[in-house]
Amino acid sequence: MQKRNRCGLSQGLMWDFLMRGRLAGAAMVGLLMWVLLGQGVATGGGAATEAVKGTVNEVISILEDEAWSKPERAEERRRVLEKIIGARFDYEEMSKRSLGRQWRKLNDSEKQEFVQLFTALLARSYADKIEGYSGEQVEYINQRTKGNFAEVKTRVVSGKVDIPLDYRLLNRSGDWRVYDVVVDGVSLVRNYRGQFSKVIKSSSYEDLVKKLRDKTEKKSAP
Repeated sequence: MQKRNRCGLSQGLMWDFLMRGRLAGAAMVGLLMWVLLGQGVATGGGAATEAVKGTVNEVISILEDEAWSKPERAEERRRVLEKIIGARFDYEEMSKRSLGRQWRKLNDSEKQEFVQLFTALLARSYADKIEGYSGEQVEYINQRTKGNFAEVKTRVVSGKVDIPLDYRLLNRSGDWRVYDVVVDGVSLVRNYRGQFSKVIKSSSYEDLVKKLRDKTEKKSAP
């Protein structure tokens, strides 16, 4: 039996949401964006925690700015939000960890293509959720650091949810970058790795890339 999170979605169903263009509604990414957009209550801290908060503040400043809320600036605002969040997330590291062993088999060109597809998929999928922000709060619980790695523990809290969500970050030249998010005990990267592996084993890596490419091209279509 597949493990289900508190929202009732199995890990397999999360992959279904991904391929059907409904990832923004899935718990994994939806809760991720709640944390990015929530008003933080700090009970623990550190450099990695401050890095996450810095991104939160940038995103909120855009969402609360009336000048950005005009309909004619919707696409521009989305691009700005994706850029802000992309500056905190290490999509290359996420891609590498999500592909697992397959990553080492790729040449530089293939790696670059996969990172671009995976980045586009994540960014475009959670963009809709960002714009649905309604004041969810986040409690920053504590931070654990070991060498160049850190984990920032938080909780997403509102009248309807109380969900643990942890950021895993890697220090790159003094900049803390998110490479995984754990929602209610389920790792985003581990979930993708399991689902990507199934597609590769049942078909091929080329088929996986085709699915991702078709997905991103469909999202880009007017």
